[in-house]
Amino acid sequence: MKLNTASEVISFTKKLEGDSAKFYKDLSRRYAKDEGIFLSFVKENEKNIVQVERAYYGVITDALEGCFAFNIDPAEYSFKAELAEKVSYSETLDNAIEIEEKIIKFYSDAAEQSKSLMADVPRAFKMVAKKRGNRQSTLKSLLGKED
Repeated sequence: MKLNTASEVISFTKKLEGDSAKFYKDLSRRYAKDEGIFLSFVKENEKNIVQVERAYYGVITDALEGCFAFNIDPAEYSFKAELAEKVSYSETLDNAIEIEEKIIKFYSDAAEQSKSLMADVPRAFKMVAKKRGNRQSTLKSLLGKED
């Protein structure tokens, strides 16, 4: 089922952020040496939700919500938030990088699809995509430390 309305996309945004927060909480428990980094990602996820919702609720109208601004297939951006058992730290970081790639793609696609109808929401999506790009760089640097 594709997501077409702004409220459907915002709900999916909350799911992606919640699922990835769970993943990073679990990572922080399993890999205490980088616990601080992973817990900072969890806090950032919470801020991302607030940022996107604030932009959305600031511009939403019945007319806008009635429009089909999006054509998002959630399956394209979905991931498993459970940590696999008996995998190395580097494999886990590779998985985290892949998760970030999917989420960045979601935010970028959602920003592109909504830019003609709204200004604030696509801007919020782009800002979160940029933060997630920085997070991906952090994960890659952690991976580099493992070599």
